[in-house]
Amino acid sequence: MDAYWIFEKVKRLVRRCGTCDPFRAAEESGIWLYDLPPTERLLGMYTYRWRHRMIFLKPDMEEALARMVMAHELGHDQLHRHLAGGAALRDLGLFSAEDAANITEYEANAFAAHLLIDAEEAETLFRDGCDLYGAAARLRVNPNLLLIKCREMNRMGAQYRLPFEPDARFLRDAADRGTDF
Repeated sequence: MDAYWIFEKVKRLVRRCGTCDPFRAAEESGIWLYDLPPTERLLGMYTYRWRHRMIFLKPDMEEALARMVMAHELGHDQLHRHLAGGAALRDLGLFSAEDAANITEYEANAFAAHLLIDAEEAETLFRDGCDLYGAAARLRVNPNLLLIKCREMNRMGAQYRLPFEPDARFLRDAADRGTDF
């Protein structure tokens, strides 16, 4: 999928729902939200069955992580609903960008990054001297999600210098530790 196309999908969703909050946007979109049964590593999944769109989230996540996972699952709804008809899209490698087999995961990450991170606010933070970690903390997102936002903005013509690639183990590590970052 084209970087502009994902960006425009986010903008249309925000206009239609009147919010960047992934929980409110899901509710406004008619998506059913359920708690996942206890698992060790699974933080979220999306499925489309019986003409119902459903997101399952681990119930005990810290707020910032829950927002990122919800935005990611909402990305699957908006971008990959046609793939979820027969099986749930389960997310362990939320921030994997290198593996071509995980392109749908990266696209859902890009969707989440555009939904949760305002480009102008991020630009202002960088201009004011914040580094990646400081800006991510102020934006209440993981630095990997901010890197994805910057990468996607570069694909649309921005000139961000990325200090490194997103960490493909972030979500797996968060699931193991039971923490957000």
